[in-house]
Amino acid sequence: MMHFLPLIALVAAVVPASAQVLPPDSAAQTTLTVEQAVDQARRNNPELQQTLNNRGTARAAVRSAYGALLPGADASLSMQRQQGGEQIFGGTSLGASSDVNQSSYQIGFGYRINSASLITPSLQRANRDAVEADITGATEVLRGNVVRQYLQTLQAEANADLQDSLVVASRTELVLAQAREIVGAGTQLDVQRAEVALGLQQVQVLKARNQIEIEKLRLFQLMGIPQPPNVKLVSEFTVTPTNLRLEELLEAAHRQNPVVLALRSRERAANLHVRREKGEYSPTLSLSTGIGGYTYGFTSSTFPVQQAMAQTEASRLGCIRTEEVRAALNLSNNLAQCSTMIFTEAQAQAIRQGNSRFPFSFTPSPRSFTAVLSLPLFDGFAREQRVQEAIANRSDARYGVRARELALTADVTAAYLTLVTAEKTVGLQEQNAAKARQELKLMQDRYRIGATTFVDLAQSRATYERAESDRINSIYDYHKAFAILESAVGKPLR
Repeated sequence: MMHFLPLIALVAAVVPASAQVLPPDSAAQTTLTVEQAVDQARRNNPELQQTLNNRGTARAAVRSAYGALLPGADASLSMQRQQGGEQIFGGTSLGASSDVNQSSYQIGFGYRINSASLITPSLQRANRDAVEADITGATEVLRGNVVRQYLQTLQAEANADLQDSLVVASRTELVLAQAREIVGAGTQLDVQRAEVALGLQQVQVLKARNQIEIEKLRLFQLMGIPQPPNVKLVSEFTVTPTNLRLEELLEAAHRQNPVVLALRSRERAANLHVRREKGEYSPTLSLSTGIGGYTYGFTSSTFPVQQAMAQTEASRLGCIRTEEVRAALNLSNNLAQCSTMIFTEAQAQAIRQGNSRFPFSFTPSPRSFTAVLSLPLFDGFAREQRVQEAIANRSDARYGVRARELALTADVTAAYLTLVTAEKTVGLQEQNAAKARQELKLMQDRYRIGATTFVDLAQSRATYERAESDRINSIYDYHKAFAILESAVGKPLR
């Protein structure tokens, strides 16, 4: 056994140096907790933002529904310029030689109401509540996806750390094989086997590190932001005994699962939609009134003055002729009175002022008020079609709620059973990994003193790798099962 003393000394000198693994560049390293990841996803995930956009539309629909219960109002202002000239209408020549300016305004008020318009606000409020439930459900689904992807990334990092430790072990085994060959206790074949094992393990490290980057990319894709360099995830997850009861979980899920709540809101909206469509059979009351005014004037103020002068002169001449005829017939006459029919400057000025009202000196139009009570009798069965479609949608909504409630019971139960099994599996895998670790250490010690072969040592290391990998996977399977249960219930449970 004395010839193994140099071997032991050589290994003791080489192994610490080979076991030193330089950490990756940690300069400007940023930590990211799962709560921060979820918060970033809620603020930046594109799909969630699309769902959030529905909130504004739903609120606008509620305002519109209430606005329909108020009177409507509209205003109009028109202006027109018509070229002067003659127009023939009914065989009569109409028109003027001067261009004409016209303007008018109209302010109208209308009100329309029936039983359907009274139900619409409740319908739109139900749709708004359904949208809010959809947003809550989408947020909770996103939270579950981010947590699971966060766990997936941590699992990849843990597996990569395991592969790093196995590289150290393989490098140690290579040093032992080389030392044994130097002192004549080993063969070149053992050295070559150790070199192959080390090379294979280094390949596994490359794959494991690459998988970490892939999982991080998927995580930041869910978060909706670019991945910054040197991000370090924080492992805040521990395996603790579950004190959850299946009955309480099922009750909580049926009471507050956001997906179920959203479907129930859709069902209430569907019920109101049926009532609204049936309300179209009721009479509709329509009220309308308004105010308005107009202006009418010639572009040349001289034209209406000349018209008025000509009319006055024509009236005076007609009066004179009439009175002269009466005088010729020895009838009483008022020929002197005809001379008083003259066109004065005051009249001309009044006409000019009246002609200058364009465009905003309006003459009020007569006011009117209209009330109409209408009852549609037949519209080609269009109302009947809409009612049947609304009834079918209501039935679909009810069946959707029922189907989701049944699926929810199955999902929560399955997630709970999986969690319980995962918790027990973690305990067993911890024991298996501890035993495999002891076996590997014993085998390394035996190989160091020449009591076993390199093949046995490689088999022991492979067994330890499988056991340790299974332990890591069981831990993160437990946390993933917890996250799935939280998503099924619809709220965090820890």
